[in-house]
Amino acid sequence: MKNLVITVAAVFAMCGPAKAQMVRAQDPSSIVRSLQGAGYKAELTKDKDGDPLIKSSSSGRNFVIFFYGCKKNIDCRTIQFVAGYEDAKAPTLSAINDWNANKLFARSYVSSSGRSRLAMDLDLDDGGLGTKLFEDNLEFWVLQMAEFEKYVAN
Repeated sequence: MKNLVITVAAVFAMCGPAKAQMVRAQDPSSIVRSLQGAGYKAELTKDKDGDPLIKSSSSGRNFVIFFYGCKKNIDCRTIQFVAGYEDAKAPTLSAINDWNANKLFARSYVSSSGRSRLAMDLDLDDGGLGTKLFEDNLEFWVLQMAEFEKYVAN
């Protein structure tokens, strides 16, 4: 009986603690899986430079996820959520400044074409984020998009 207890303890010790699935910019498919696991569509493609790009949407509003800090189109470091608002009148510079002064993470700007953009960066370097924390950031992004849509509509 003593040998059985020692054997079972040894097996558990070798297994170690269970690791949570990490979401990493170095592994774009981990981001796709997390988006899909949270109920969002996610299409992995490439941007004009060949870096990964994910297309998704929430409540009918499209957004993309750009990858930055990539080495030869792989081994990326950070991502950026971006939503464009071609169908809305661009806010004034004062309104953009007001949004940016009162929001912690998502920032707004006017593109060279004169349309509103909303962006939020997420650093996934040095190991990435656990799935739950990534999904929390995703929920925050979706909330910021909804708030910005109301903001630019007024």
